[in-house]
Amino acid sequence: MTLDLLPTLSAASLAAFALALLSAVAGFGGGVLLLPVFTALFGLRFAIPMLTLTQLSSNGGRAWLNRRELRRPLVGWFALGAVPLAVAGALVLVHAPLSPLKRVLGGFLIGVVIWRRRNPHTAKPRDRAFIGVGAASGLGSALLGSVGPLTAPFFLAYGLTRAAYIGTEAAAALTMHLTKIAAYGAGDLLTSRVVLYGAVLTPATLAGAWTGKKIVGRVGDRMFVLLVEIGLVAAGLLFLAGL
Repeated sequence: MTLDLLPTLSAASLAAFALALLSAVAGFGGGVLLLPVFTALFGLRFAIPMLTLTQLSSNGGRAWLNRRELRRPLVGWFALGAVPLAVAGALVLVHAPLSPLKRVLGGFLIGVVIWRRRNPHTAKPRDRAFIGVGAASGLGSALLGSVGPLTAPFFLAYGLTRAAYIGTEAAAALTMHLTKIAAYGAGDLLTSRVVLYGAVLTPATLAGAWTGKKIVGRVGDRMFVLLVEIGLVAAGLLFLAGL
């Protein structure tokens, strides 16, 4: 790693800290917002596996910091769907048309918020429904690097908030990202350069997760759900814009 890369990695570390903090408060959002930053700094094909490495530390930190509130059965059901689809998505990443999928996801996320507002008392999803949630998330995450907002409506409808929501979502995502790392390695996308940069960004990501944990305990349940919905709309607009 040469000195001329220090400004780029410093900017990436600052972004990783800020967006890991956001993820620790809202339960998602960091990966979605970090992908455009990494794409601008490193290029899309390089950015997606690098983002996955960053998310390993971010989600791992959030799962550990909220471990007492985890809903472990949901993590297991989620993993049943996420793991095989994450493998499939990672192996076709090189040839995938990314722009159309991003726009579909963007419209879906904004539609979910509108639907939640019009139907505030929705039925609680069954545990086994998270197999489908995991499958959709595993495929989308492998192709786009992060689709954390896709899972938010389902965890919220289940009744999870604050530490239980953040920790459970993070632990579920962790199973998916570990699978993607293995698949990216098999597809020659996990280069030594990606691993090195991911390691450099890990301290900033963990620091952001720790700082966010200190903040989220001060946010009430209603405000927390509002923040998540604002994040869903923001993520949807980013996807629709093709960022």
